[in-house]
Amino acid sequence: MSYGFYDILQLFGALGLFLFGMKVMSDALMDLAGNKMRKILATMTSNRFLGVLTGFFITSIIQSSSATTLMVVSFANASLLTLVESISVIMGANIGTTITAWLITILGFKVSMSSIALPLVGLGFAFTFAKKEHLKNWGGFIIGFAVLFIGLQFLKDAVPDINQNPEILEFLKRYTDLGFWSVLLFLGIGTLLTIIIQSSSATMALTLIMTAHGWIPFPLAAAMVLGENIGTTVTANLAAIVANFHAKRTARAHLIFNIIGVMWVLILFYPFLRLIEWMVELTGSESPYVSAAAIPVALSLFHTVFNISNTFALVWFIKPIAKIVERVIPVKPEVSKEIDEPKYLVKGVLRYPETLITSLVKESKYLYENAVFKIVANALNIHREDITSGLKPKKVVKKSRDDLKTNVRELYSKKVKSIYGEIIKYATTGQSTLKLTTAQNERIAELKIANRKMVEIIRDVTDIGRNVSKYQFSDNEYMIKEYDSFRKKVVKVLRTIYLFRTQDFKVEYYNKLQNLKNVAKEGIHRSNKSIDKLIRENLITVDMASSLFNDNDNVNDIIRELIEVAELLYGGKDSLLENGDELKLANMVEPQT
Repeated sequence: MSYGFYDILQLFGALGLFLFGMKVMSDALMDLAGNKMRKILATMTSNRFLGVLTGFFITSIIQSSSATTLMVVSFANASLLTLVESISVIMGANIGTTITAWLITILGFKVSMSSIALPLVGLGFAFTFAKKEHLKNWGGFIIGFAVLFIGLQFLKDAVPDINQNPEILEFLKRYTDLGFWSVLLFLGIGTLLTIIIQSSSATMALTLIMTAHGWIPFPLAAAMVLGENIGTTVTANLAAIVANFHAKRTARAHLIFNIIGVMWVLILFYPFLRLIEWMVELTGSESPYVSAAAIPVALSLFHTVFNISNTFALVWFIKPIAKIVERVIPVKPEVSKEIDEPKYLVKGVLRYPETLITSLVKESKYLYENAVFKIVANALNIHREDITSGLKPKKVVKKSRDDLKTNVRELYSKKVKSIYGEIIKYATTGQSTLKLTTAQNERIAELKIANRKMVEIIRDVTDIGRNVSKYQFSDNEYMIKEYDSFRKKVVKVLRTIYLFRTQDFKVEYYNKLQNLKNVAKEGIHRSNKSIDKLIRENLITVDMASSLFNDNDNVNDIIRELIEVAELLYGGKDSLLENGDELKLANMVEPQT
């Protein structure tokens, strides 16, 4: 046999060149249209047919079902897509990936691309010197497209000719005459090759070349294509290993969908191939059973018809598939830890701006709704459940007469510090490594401000909390009344914020928050007058007056910052970004709490 080690290295090199061209082309297309496509994905409805069309559209453009599936898994991980939406998009991606096979079949076998491939590389290279980013991306796409077909040409040349190496055919014949077992064997080979190469398009190219050289007959090539559909699910499942259960469910759904499709086609395997043969002959081509030259078109047609039929058959059963996956991968109960850790921030969210921003928002909201809410309430000796109840603020304050002995410093260390640090770390990393639009960059800046203000709230409530516990049980009824007034103000704000983020009539509660913020600004002067009166009439001591002055300012600052954080996390555009507070807060160091 004249096919030696050097020839094998050439084969691997040609495959590497093909994969490199596909990656360059896919990456350039993602840069050109990625933002728009991710926006379409992130704003999808639960309409299954829209999901299928979206998956088909995106994969047809970026020419990589693996890239689409990874995007879907990342979006599911960030809860941007539901399981049902994810499954429908993946179904569409399976159809979209058939476009690649047709490109290879038509341009790689029907048209000689080698004569124009190098001029295309030169044209694309010229585009990379352009000042405009989108022109550079077009250059990358042209280069990738050309290199892909250069690699394909090398692949065709590197695959050994059976006439010169008849031993290969003898080797394969041992496994091609086993009846249906041969079909299952080559299905396994297609699966294994795709898992190793991590590209169903590359495996498809190899299969097409093998058939064109007469290595394997049409039925076994079709079996390899079925195997490629299973093997391509491995990429998503590998990505989901370190992700949450949402991403794991999406990846498993992809696997189940493709396995079900392969199973029903295997049952109808030979009748299905006869249907493909009939469709090929309708176009005027020879039967793929008779002519090896007809197999590439027949195989591409098989790939397309299989994926369209499978999607059409299973699109009606998306919800049952989702239920099966939910049973296979249940929600894991959270293990309570002494120091809270981020729930939504994992390395995978830094892949796309949308997943990062969504995860930052969720992490910030979780921190605000649980840790900050609890710390502020308990520091003022108020139970959180009383604030969210229907009791009037005055009755909540009257009811809350126990000293909860809240250690704010300890709660900050256990519930806030670690998560706050991770939020700032991820936000800063995203701003420096991701290609963000102006709006996305501003949103991340807003979230950094919101988290910074949460830490300031905890700092302010630390001082006032000590005095609440001190004077709430004092003999001076005026001090009790003043501190009850402070507590009532905070209860009213926390109650309104709770309703603002949980109720449908957001505009009504937003307006109430604006009124409360204005009252807090004016409250500094009004409260100072009432404290002055208490001093003149000798109703409080100088030390008591000093505490009241300081805590009056602290309460109004806490109210203002609580509302501003609520606006940033749950409302629309905030005036903070227009007032230059971003730079002021970004340059401040973390307060010692």
